[in-house]
Amino acid sequence: MNATACAASSEMASTLTCPNCGWSWPLTMPTDACLWRTACPGCAAELTPLPGRCCIFCSYGSVSCPPVQCQTVEESP
Repeated sequence: MNATACAASSEMASTLTCPNCGWSWPLTMPTDACLWRTACPGCAAELTPLPGRCCIFCSYGSVSCPPVQCQTVEESP
């Protein structure tokens, strides 16, 4: 699958969960940038990626970011 087709078929909605207070909220992933920081609406903690993760979606989201989704599809048999 090429990058354009993969990006078009990627799931763009994710639910973030704050590790500090447990608050969960939906957030749409941007297609043209990575999100490295966001503030929790519940406790105002600043969320940044965990070590070894590329973004807040891959760290705290219910769905990984589109590039990781595409990488997973490419690695599947």
